[in-house]
Amino acid sequence: MGSFGTNVSRATSFTLTGFPEMKGLEPWLAALLLLLYAISILGNTLILFIIKEEQSLHQPMYYFLSLLSANDLGVSFSTLPTVLAAVCFHVSAIAIDACLAQMFFIHFFSWTESGILLAMSFDRYVAICNPLRYSTVLTDTCVAHMGTSIIIRSFCMIFPFPVLLKRLPFCKANVLTHSYCLHPDLIRLPCGDTTINSIYGLCVGISTFGIDLVLIFLSYVLILRSVLAIASQEERFKTLNTCVSHICAVLIFYVPMVSVSMVHRFGKHAPEYVHKFISLVYLLVPPMLNPIIYSIKTKEIRRRLHKMLLGPKL
Repeated sequence: MGSFGTNVSRATSFTLTGFPEMKGLEPWLAALLLLLYAISILGNTLILFIIKEEQSLHQPMYYFLSLLSANDLGVSFSTLPTVLAAVCFHVSAIAIDACLAQMFFIHFFSWTESGILLAMSFDRYVAICNPLRYSTVLTDTCVAHMGTSIIIRSFCMIFPFPVLLKRLPFCKANVLTHSYCLHPDLIRLPCGDTTINSIYGLCVGISTFGIDLVLIFLSYVLILRSVLAIASQEERFKTLNTCVSHICAVLIFYVPMVSVSMVHRFGKHAPEYVHKFISLVYLLVPPMLNPIIYSIKTKEIRRRLHKMLLGPKL
């Protein structure tokens, strides 16, 4: 028993898992991942630059979009080092403290994204249901307070995750399912009682993602009711069109996120590649698609991009 306790206290690292089932295709996989990261980082950086430079975009809707882009950059940079290290250079070891830090940032940015999407739905609700009060309700100060509240909420919700894990001894193989650190993956490894960790994770997930999703749904019920009251069909379409980008952003965030949760909780006997694929979609696809969607659907951003790439029209 004394030897066992010594081994537990000396555990200092985890082993990340790349994609051993894709042996022989790793160069192609590495190229694909590099492309996805490049699109995500370049796209979100461009969105931030355009909103900063374009005076007409200094409005609440675009302030929230800039928050979303900054957050998506955070998601990409949180996973980039270990994913590329595991896939491109076959470096699989990660120190426990570094793993807990990565887990904190990945989940922090996920929780923050949910809050930003809720704030954006409130923006659309005010713009469509109370357009005359839009400029008085969503002032710059109000937007700043909302952004700060979202960040503080995420920090307070996620900070206990690494603290609760740090108190437990790790005495198993310490091999993770993914090439990055996620809380559902880490709570499988300690040999101590993880009941508190599991209950806290479930409660925090439901109280954050669940409530956010319900409020986003309610905001769109109210928006739809207002839109249906508009007499002109053309005006109805035009009004709903302003929500398309946000609806797409909500779907590409929540559908993979719910899938990851379901697979971790109820799909324990599913093949490992299923876990990895869904998790990669959850972490890589929203940051990559969000700037593409908003660039296509937002006329001002599209015009500025056209000007940057092709120059001004003669």
